[in-house]
Amino acid sequence: MNDMTPIETTLKDWETDQEVRWCPGCGDYAILKAVQRTLPQLGADPAKTVFISGIGCSSRFPYYIESYGFHTIHGRAPAVATGVKLANPDLDVWLVTGDGDGLSIGGNHLMHVLRRNVNMQIMLFNNEIYGLTKGQYSPTSREGTQSPSTPYGSIDHPARPAAFALGSGARFVGRGFDVSKKLPDVLKAAHAHQGAAFVEIFQNCIVYNKDVFDAFAAPKGAEDRQLWLEHGEPMLFAGGTQGIALDRAKLQLKVVDVVDGDWQAADVIVHDTTNRSIAHMLVEMPFGPFPMALGVLYDDPRPTFEAAVMEEKARVSEGKEANLAKLLAKGQTWTVDGTAQDPV
Repeated sequence: MNDMTPIETTLKDWETDQEVRWCPGCGDYAILKAVQRTLPQLGADPAKTVFISGIGCSSRFPYYIESYGFHTIHGRAPAVATGVKLANPDLDVWLVTGDGDGLSIGGNHLMHVLRRNVNMQIMLFNNEIYGLTKGQYSPTSREGTQSPSTPYGSIDHPARPAAFALGSGARFVGRGFDVSKKLPDVLKAAHAHQGAAFVEIFQNCIVYNKDVFDAFAAPKGAEDRQLWLEHGEPMLFAGGTQGIALDRAKLQLKVVDVVDGDWQAADVIVHDTTNRSIAHMLVEMPFGPFPMALGVLYDDPRPTFEAAVMEEKARVSEGKEANLAKLLAKGQTWTVDGTAQDPV
């Protein structure tokens, strides 16, 4: 959990005077409102909150949150966010990136902020396309995606952001989508986590990849294809008529029917957010034969990077004098006399 003294704010306190410049109908609007509604519920302090982004449609986010922020360079937001957190561990840091920014040029940086476990919330907006640069295919675009850079259809196998996060050593992995009323709950859980909390947010690009997630994220009619996970609760979907069980012979997940609400008889799995093996299976479930796994998939905290850095700093500096001049004069030094007109 981010240690802070809760203060009272409203959604209006987190809105800026900047014109929100996304395409009409873009899913980013819904995500922005979800975050602005969530921050007051967290007791967050605008004076101690920092939003950091890279490049892309999602990365305009810091302009629209009334707090401190950095709009940095392509893919390097994790490096800047790490520096901010090390400079002042008391700050509440939110990192905003997209599937292109975070998993293409920024994949290396994102991997390291996750494995180091720097205490921050990481929101990756996944619209499976490059929106800002006019619709080229991205690392998460599906096979066959036609775009200006793949006119005959993409032949790449797409990256799975949540699987990438788990493989990089993330201790918290969540999923949601832009217009979901449950997205704030995922953001709250991420904020409560001690360490790097990764949240993949499926986001509709109204211009270049419209309705690509409608099969599970449409405002109406897609609820049966959503598996919302809650710790200690059975993995049920489709109004409780179906569930997820473990095929022990094949060591893989399977969909089972639940008769008369008796999920125990169907051997439906009870979700345990600390079970990393099941989390891997959940993020790899192919959508169609399986529902889309949403909510908190994995949550198992461990000590944070900045805490270890501060501890080491205190240990190595114990009993030592803070003397910059002495440090600069240490070892081999030279004294240079003379001027440009009269060099030595």
